[in-house]
Amino acid sequence: MSITLRSLGAAGEVTGSKHLVEVDGTRILVDCGAFQGRRAESDAKNKALLGDVPAQSIHAVVLTHAHFDHCGMLPLLVKRGFTGNIYSTSATRDLANLIMMDSAKIQARDADYLSRQAEKRGQKFDWKPLYDDFDVVKTMGQFVTIDYHRPLRISDGLGIEFYDAGHILGSSLVRMEMKDTQGKRLAVGFSGDLGRKDKPIIRDPEYLHALDYLILESTYGLKLHEETAQALDHLAKVVNETVSKGGKIIIPAFAVERTQELVFILHLLLDQGKIPDVPIWVDSPMAIDATAIFRLHPECYDRETHEAFTLHAKNPFGFAALKFSRSVEESKALNAAKSPMIRNTLLIVGYMAEGTLGRKLKDGAAEVRIHGDFYPVRFNIEEIDAFSAHADWKETLQWLASCKMPKLRKIFLVHGEAKALEGMKEKLLSAGQPDPTIVKSGESYSL
Repeated sequence: MSITLRSLGAAGEVTGSKHLVEVDGTRILVDCGAFQGRRAESDAKNKALLGDVPAQSIHAVVLTHAHFDHCGMLPLLVKRGFTGNIYSTSATRDLANLIMMDSAKIQARDADYLSRQAEKRGQKFDWKPLYDDFDVVKTMGQFVTIDYHRPLRISDGLGIEFYDAGHILGSSLVRMEMKDTQGKRLAVGFSGDLGRKDKPIIRDPEYLHALDYLILESTYGLKLHEETAQALDHLAKVVNETVSKGGKIIIPAFAVERTQELVFILHLLLDQGKIPDVPIWVDSPMAIDATAIFRLHPECYDRETHEAFTLHAKNPFGFAALKFSRSVEESKALNAAKSPMIRNTLLIVGYMAEGTLGRKLKDGAAEVRIHGDFYPVRFNIEEIDAFSAHADWKETLQWLASCKMPKLRKIFLVHGEAKALEGMKEKLLSAGQPDPTIVKSGESYSL
């Protein structure tokens, strides 16, 4: 009889979060995310799913939040035989539905496009989508939602409780209590993606307590974010300089959380007279739908956003300068628009995984490949990292110092590139945190 931890994704890398807890043979999976990056490598890892662990052997899934690298492979898990419950907050369930359905549609379009390209070249094509929209519908039927601070027993000897992670709408820290048949009791915490204080819209991260073990993300183990006030000034400067030249700004951003945060901040800067009144286009149907979901979950708002809605009847997600592109035709029309708008400057505001187009642009590539064709990079590229929804290493240490965990035995580090993981380990050791261990993919750790 034993209690073990094994990471099947996001161990030694940033995407594909899947962490397996076994208590006397009962298997609980924390997150079931998709790998992202180079197409062939990511596709192979996603097809492998849980490796040698059969999907039908999983008793339940605990979902920390709805980003694709944490929820994106749930439909494949269900398709391969998982029949248990998927536990999440209500907001996470709604956003996960949107993201997984969008992925199913993208996979179907990719399969159609790539098959036609292969046919033109006289090549064999046998790639199929990992799942379709029917698989997503079936997956949604297995969700069970839990409010924050509502402990729930999910199997014999194992219970969970959600705390607000302050990362995106509905995101959770997980406190898991377990007991094996020999009477050993443990409390294990999962950070999911740890958020940051004083972010717009959502509340600050809460604190976990009385843990024996903590599984901690390390995305920014080597980096400190720009101060928020400086970031707002930087954003206003980029907008004003680009508009003065008659240019446009393109901001590639996550459809969930980052887009809504930027809309909120641009609204604020416009109200304060710090940027001109130019059209701001949200050119993503999924981001539009995600914004509607944000409106449905005021229980996740921080005090300032809640008061903006309830006391002053203002809508942070809707103002005169804001436009939504809802069709392919509208999206294409933006390319031909002559007037300045929020697009000549490419503004990077978040993490870009290795191997992605965004990462290549961020790293200064002079030429990039898009759909098989090469294009010279002529953008002015700017970066503001203060809008990241991940805590940096200093914020993580401050969060840990505020958690009441006097009996913490070990911290397991996941969700980071190699240098970031090593950096976080060094910072934790310097801060006197107990036995930080960089998790190796597939290795089993006895708790």
